[in-house]
Amino acid sequence: MSLGRESAFRQKQIDLAGIAAGESVLDVGCGTGTLAIAAKRRVGESGKVYGIDASPEMIARARKKARKAGVELAFDTAAIEAIPFPDATFDVVLSTVMLHHLPDQARQEGIREIRRVLKPGGRLFAVDFGESESERHSRITRHRNHAHFDIRQLTPELNEAGLRGVTSGKVGFRDLWFVSSTTPTG
Repeated sequence: MSLGRESAFRQKQIDLAGIAAGESVLDVGCGTGTLAIAAKRRVGESGKVYGIDASPEMIARARKKARKAGVELAFDTAAIEAIPFPDATFDVVLSTVMLHHLPDQARQEGIREIRRVLKPGGRLFAVDFGESESERHSRITRHRNHAHFDIRQLTPELNEAGLRGVTSGKVGFRDLWFVSSTTPTG
């Protein structure tokens, strides 16, 4: 889907999310770990990065990829509806092209879990399909459950979960958009 530009796509996400040295980051639905590895390189030795995915096969691939890259970070099998970390653990939670796969209830539970694990002033940065089906360029994004999902329509769910300041925009890669929001600081 990134048309051979995966590295540039991941760096763009890291930049748009504003990830900085020393931060703690969780990649929800991390897949093979590419974004988590890029995040770890950005946060450096003083930062921490974790990746979770519901698929044990993806976690195995992510661990192998991280070892090969010489990057130390933790990957665990877990679902978004039950994130296995204490409250207020992370500065940033990332999600890439995963939310559209979830049934409404699971997505809402997952958003509440993301809010729970974010520190005060923490931020969510999610990337997924945006725009109406007729405005999309790629055939895959007009297929089945992709076609009716527009990440920008998550604003009410994010607000209901206690996330504020929702912004959105194009990522610059095909039909992908981002939403970003923060937790209250006080």
